[in-house]
Amino acid sequence: MEILLSVIIVGSVGLFFGLGLGIASKKLHVFVDPRISKLQDILPGANCGACGYPGCAGFAKALVEGKAKTTGCIPGGSKTVHEIADILGINADDSNEPKIAAIHCKGGKKEALERARYDGIEDCHAATLVGNGSKVCPDGCLGLGSCVRACPFGAIHVNENGVAVVNPDKCTGCEKCVASCPRKIISMIPKVHKIFLACANHERGGKVKKYCSVGCTACTLCVKATPSRAISMQNNLPVLDYTKEENFIPAVNKCPSNCFTDLVKVRPKANIDTKCDGCGVCVDACPVKGAIQGEPGKRHVVNKEKCIGCGLCLNKCHAHAIALWGGLGYDSGDKSRRQRSSSINA
Repeated sequence: MEILLSVIIVGSVGLFFGLGLGIASKKLHVFVDPRISKLQDILPGANCGACGYPGCAGFAKALVEGKAKTTGCIPGGSKTVHEIADILGINADDSNEPKIAAIHCKGGKKEALERARYDGIEDCHAATLVGNGSKVCPDGCLGLGSCVRACPFGAIHVNENGVAVVNPDKCTGCEKCVASCPRKIISMIPKVHKIFLACANHERGGKVKKYCSVGCTACTLCVKATPSRAISMQNNLPVLDYTKEENFIPAVNKCPSNCFTDLVKVRPKANIDTKCDGCGVCVDACPVKGAIQGEPGKRHVVNKEKCIGCGLCLNKCHAHAIALWGGLGYDSGDKSRRQRSSSINA
């Protein structure tokens, strides 16, 4: 009898608390939109903050609440934009052009003069506070890796020459590195373009050459070599306008200081076929003397050793006898990385 009474009491207590918890769960229930978890599943999970929200979970919540755009996840790219739109049941807006980071300096230990030795904290901000760093150039890369640590994708490293370098294959365009640089020498450029100015120094002339062999001297030869006017001078520096149809190859070829960076190491070469009538217009259009040769009225030929692959001759040829042959090439290091990446993805 005592055992039965105990069972009844314990059972009653359990039933009481069970009913209480059941009622509380109904009253205190907070609805969580199931689309949030679905969105989190398709986001990269890097929690880089490039979207402006505290991590991927915050971005997913903002998307469901209509506070964020489908294009907000820069590392996710176009594929993620479409997946987000599918989950939310809206049209995808993938008008954002993919971009990569460009470091506007390549003056390292071999090219740029140091005015002191820095033995402080391995941080560009700290070095800037101590007399604006050790380099004579007031705008050169300090090479202490603040951008390297800021990059959540491991896309930046400081090379053996002491300058930060971006790996285009890993860069997602999240822009975290831009804010991390105390000298403001990192910007974003369209990923489709492979050329950018690797100098941020606003001084000019021989003064620059005294402390950096690859510094821009504001000679304006790059501006004159670009007939589309896609390069203009601003505060002693060439500014590249990527909105215009310009590949900037003639500018790179003309620069006497080699202060541009071209991510492509080998470019296609022009070839003239049998339709050529020898009018010579291509010779006048070519920015490299001697790259196209021939007698008037006869088929011209291209000197492949001199051709820079700029393509300026193509549109000038009324006979449509010129085409670019070959593909883009990269240096051996880039090629190895691409092959490893392909193997991993396969």
